Order: sequence, then structure tokens, then C-alpha cells
Amino acid sequence: MQSENTGLKARKAAIRILMAVTLKNRPFDAALDEITKGADLDVRDRAFVMNLVMLTLRRFGSLKALMGHLLERGLPRNATWTEAAILTGLAQILLMRTADHAAVNETVTLIKELPGKEKGFAGLVNAVLRRAAREQGALLERLNSRPQDDLPTWLADSWSATYGEEEMQHIARALQTSPSLDISLKPSEDAGLWADRLDARIMPNGTLRRGLTDVTKLAGYEDGTWWVQDIAASLPVALLGDIKGKHVLDLCAAPGGKTMQLAAAGATVTAVDRNKNRLKRLSANLERTGLEATVVTADAATFTPDTPVDAILLDAPCSATGTLRRNPDVTWTKAPEDVAKLANLQARILDHAFALLPAGGTMVYCVCSLEAAEGVGQVEAFLARESGAERVPVEADEIGGMSELVTDKGDLLCLPSKRANEGGMDGFFAARLKKTQ
Repeated sequence: MQSENTGLKARKAAIRILMAVTLKNRPFDAALDEITKGADLDVRDRAFVMNLVMLTLRRFGSLKALMGHLLERGLPRNATWTEAAILTGLAQILLMRTADHAAVNETVTLIKELPGKEKGFAGLVNAVLRRAAREQGALLERLNSRPQDDLPTWLADSWSATYGEEEMQHIARALQTSPSLDISLKPSEDAGLWADRLDARIMPNGTLRRGLTDVTKLAGYEDGTWWVQDIAASLPVALLGDIKGKHVLDLCAAPGGKTMQLAAAGATVTAVDRNKNRLKRLSANLERTGLEATVVTADAATFTPDTPVDAILLDAPCSATGTLRRNPDVTWTKAPEDVAKLANLQARILDHAFALLPAGGTMVYCVCSLEAAEGVGQVEAFLARESGAERVPVEADEIGGMSELVTDKGDLLCLPSKRANEGGMDGFFAARLKKTQ
């Protein structure tokens, strides 16, 4: 638990970060870094703040619904601090191992210290949070009764239309949970040996899975033996088959998990991304792991390599709705119009990239999105306009025998609800396309 003298500062920072994300659409990571540095928090308190805000964002919709149930009358529209304070207070009392008295007293103190009219809501905040502490069992049951409450209406409707109402609820439930730590080993390493060293289990495709921790403290990190990569994100590279000695173009490559997979498999890799800062992280990962790739800052929609390529991996820019467990701020910062804009961009990159392939060459198109417009719909539209392309169906044995991840059309579709009893996975779509002429 955070120290007594900094608990107030930590909770204030959490409330400010929550408001920055939900009211100003600021990326979580940027808000976390700026606000925690300004609050002068130590490592332990920063971790408390990060966990509290991430949890509140994952459960934001259901926490707001519960707040509405607990308030006889709604809050005024401009009572933004009060609302954020209640939501983080409820998250601490109902979903975290935080002492009730600390969650209640320090949250109320924060409201009392506010300038202006909101300090007048201190008594209301006190009453709501004390009631939550008294009625934890019943309120927790209510909080967990409708997983779709933690999705914006447009997203719940989209997934219901694509996957059905029942599967939408399974996905929403899976997204309420904290993700595991998934690790990709270099192919030359012994998975059994490293599973023992890292206290991890071996997943069907060879990914190692364990609980979240500070990765830099784990064996093998400094030596570059492995890198962090969700099991779903590790599967598309396998669809390129044997790439040893081949020139593979890795488009939209940062932060580099797939780049390292390609290089570790023996490919000559050209990694392209337009984001210089993200490419710095990719280059740092390559240096740590001792793997090599040519790193290029360029727009994937226009980039042409100096030498011909044999295969292409296109991990296209997308709405990232498959990664909401890891990036819960995306849930509340994306909108349907963002999906439409991204789908247009994906189509442009897809057309350009396919033109770079030689006859007989293979491209894997993938997105960490669950939106049909960015996944199967994008591929179907591409195949309709490109007569020289054909879909090459995915076989279950290429992805560790996980046949439940292969669609009727032969594409890869990872849903967060799949293998939920083993910790689930990020949402991911991939299709394999071959140039026939």
C-alpha cells in the first residue's frame, strides 16, 4: 500500500489522469508520465496510480452506471473532479485491495481542498463511498452483471453485429481482466528451460506466459534472449512460412515485436514506420536482442525499397480495439469515424504494398482491431478490386494447432475471449494474400 504521507498526492494524480483521458482524450501513457512527474511520486506510488487508473478505465462504464445507482440525483455537468473522485474511490473499494478507510477519507479530503463550488460535494462523496464500503457484496454483483456497460454503445453494437450478442458479452468480460505477460523466445532457445526460469507456462505456439511483473528484472532480459509480445501478435509472422534468407518488408513495424521475430527466423528485414519515436524503441529492442534489421523512417503508403522483396508483413495502423485490456484509454478515445478514416488509410497502404510483391510472393495483412471494416471487410474489398491476388487459408498447425482461431474463410481471428481460462489474448486479425500474376 502507498505510504500515508503520499497517499493523498497519489489519489489526486490518479483523478487528474482519469480526467485527462476521459475528458480531453489524452493518451494514457502521456498523461501518466506528465502528471506523476509533476506530483513527485516515488516508484511505489506511481505503480499504485497506474494500476488504479488502468482499472478505473477498464471498468469505466460499469463504474459510472453504479455511481448513477448510488446517487439519488445526478451530479452537475461541471462537477468533473467529484465524478472522477467517486469513480476512483469505487474502484479502490470494490476492485482493489485498498483499505476502505484510506479510500474514503483521502478521497473526501481531496474534495474538501478543491477551490470553488465542488468542495461542497465532500459530504456527498463521503456518503457514497461509505455506502459502497458497507454494501460491497451486493454492489460488486451489480457492477459485474452487465459486461457490455464497459464498452461504448457504438462498440458493443459493432461487435454484436459482427460476432453476435453472446460473443460480444464474452469479449467484454475478457476485456475487464488484466492481461498476462507473454514472452517470445529466440527460436534457438529451449522453451522448457526458460519456462522454468521465468515461472511461465508454454502456450501452444511456443509463447511463454506468466504474471505481470517488471520485465527488466527477469532472467534473460538484459541478455536479449526474449522480448515481450502478446500471443496473438506473435502469430501473423508464422503465416509467412520459412523466411530464412528472404528479404521481408515489415511495414508499420514499430515497436518491433514482429521485426524481431522476422530477424530471429533468419530473414533480411527492412522495418519501416513513420513514427521516429516508436522507431527508437524498435532500434533499442534490436540492440538488446542482438538482432539486425534495416530501419527506415518513411510512410508505408509510399515507401519503395531499394532492393526487391520476397514477402511483406503489413501490420496496418488501426483502431486497436483488440488491445483494450492493455490500452483501456482507447475504449473512450476512439469513435466510429476513426474506424472509417483508418480503413481508408489501410486500403491505400494495402494497395501500395501489394504492388511491391513479385509474382508468387506472399503478404500477410494484420490489424490489432476487432472491427470488421478493418479486418475481413478490408480484405474482401481488396480481393474484389485486385484480380492478381488470392487468399491463402491459414492452417491450424501453423499456429500451434489452435483451430478455434481460424475462420471459415481461412483467416486468423483472435478474440480476447478465446482461451479465457488460460488468460485470454489480444484481439487480432490476419489474412495471407498471394500475388498470382
